Amino acid sequence: MTAKSKHYGVQVMGRTQHRRSTILEREPQAQEPRMYRVLLVNDDFTPMDYVVHILEAYFHKPHDEAVAVMMAVHQQGRGLCGIFPYDLAETKVALVTADARQHQHPLRCIMEKE
Repeated sequence: MTAKSKHYGVQVMGRTQHRRSTILEREPQAQEPRMYRVLLVNDDFTPMDYVVHILEAYFHKPHDEAVAVMMAVHQQGRGLCGIFPYDLAETKVALVTADARQHQHPLRCIMEKE
């Protein structure tokens, strides 16, 4: 905390007396940003190769890891792409969704609070 001093003048029997008042102000504290999981959701129409492509292109996954996440999507219904701050997670969801629609795939990409 930082302290700021202010002087206040008070009239007492014709003389001004000065009082000093200290106001404590809190310094802003940096907080860790809230993190979000970005997930791909399984569907019956999006090709597996396309899901691998998305994971490599937008999440920079090595091929083996992209295949493992794709298999999790296929077998478990969803797969974790990564954990990001809100703005980045939101951007990745929007980019993946736009790419999927452009290629006429119903692939869903969602984000959840960590």
